[in-house]
Amino acid sequence: MSHVRPLIAGNWKMNGLSADVDSIADLAARFEERVPATRVAICPPATLLMEMSRRLAGRGVEFGAQDCRMESAGAFTGDLSPEMLADAGAHLVILGHSERRAYHRETDADVAAKVGGALRAGLEPIVCVGEDESQRDAGRAVEVVTSQVRGSLPSALGGKPFCVAYEPVWAIGSGRTPTVDQISEVHRAIRRELLELFGESGRQPPILYGGSVKPQNAGEVFSAAEVGGALVGGASLLARDFGAIIEAF
Repeated sequence: MSHVRPLIAGNWKMNGLSADVDSIADLAARFEERVPATRVAICPPATLLMEMSRRLAGRGVEFGAQDCRMESAGAFTGDLSPEMLADAGAHLVILGHSERRAYHRETDADVAAKVGGALRAGLEPIVCVGEDESQRDAGRAVEVVTSQVRGSLPSALGGKPFCVAYEPVWAIGSGRTPTVDQISEVHRAIRRELLELFGESGRQPPILYGGSVKPQNAGEVFSAAEVGGALVGGASLLARDFGAIIEAF
């Protein structure tokens, strides 16, 4: 296991309006009574970042963005720079999510460039990797994931805070979850790759699991080797379910 505090982060994707900030306020109130064993973060749509950080600063919840460009400014209509996200209250940023890789055709090199931008702005990257169903069925899961790790993590990350999130594409939103043995196999392979890339500092970054994590299976997921938290999708939209996942660690 890594020697830093685990992280459980909620990825709201393209969900959430200003009224939904109240649910996170309710979640934060629970932490005032009992500090969780993990760091807790919410990655809402960028439209909510500033309001969340303003209302909930210092209440035990960190905030992150779901993507960024690598440049600090420029003629990129509709995009957001890492500096803009940090200015809005983000501490972390999800990069290389399978939906970005698929729908926006982002390559490992694109992800690595965005990681560099995130570091420049002082954001902690959560770098996502994962195989699709055909790659899993062909027995190539470890090969695909370790290749993504090598291609997506620049050397500049050495000694800096970051996380890797293993999200098997076939499990995201499907209700299907890999077995504990399957999760352990891939997480151990990611750890070996981190040690190859960064030496002893490669023991530090938490390796999160993501893919249909919910209260009913969180305890089992967290029992797998080298699982240092979770990147939670749909279940993070409900404070009750997200709180139960956090308490399961």
